[in-house]
Amino acid sequence: MPITWTAQQIRSALLKRELSATEFTQDCLDRIQQREPIVGAWESLNPDRALHQAKEADVALTQSQSGLLQGIPIAIKDIFATVDYPTGWGTPIHAGKWLGYDAAVVERLRSAGAIIMGKTVTTEYATAKAGKTRNPHHPDHTPGGSSSGSAAAVADGMVPVAIGSQTLHYWRLRAGWLRS
Repeated sequence: MPITWTAQQIRSALLKRELSATEFTQDCLDRIQQREPIVGAWESLNPDRALHQAKEADVALTQSQSGLLQGIPIAIKDIFATVDYPTGWGTPIHAGKWLGYDAAVVERLRSAGAIIMGKTVTTEYATAKAGKTRNPHHPDHTPGGSSSGSAAAVADGMVPVAIGSQTLHYWRLRAGWLRS
């Protein structure tokens, strides 16, 4: 079953104890297992790690210590550093590289209680060669640019939320391709 609830709906169900973070995370993992061979949205994923975070979220929810995103599964684009997943920037040159820290956005997501599911595919350096990800509604097509894995994971109902970015303009400015 695709994940169709918004983050707000999930949070409400978690707070009312109509849903547990562990159950919802398992639903996401089941969807990923079913659809990943077709969609190819994920660069790295650790189901055991995600379920461990979900169990911690359930404990925090019962103790009324929840953050705004407590128990909500979120995918991270593979240009953002994460302490518990490699960051490869979509290129074989950096594949499997562990940075040992979290990017600021990931730190904030964790402190808000989000469940970091894993890393999604990005184009090479978020600007160039497309990755393996396919459009979940039209698998013969690409889902687009550098945040393709994040977009496809949400569009396919694998996770309710994913982090992406708009980096091409930044790099073009850095390289002097565009003038402001």
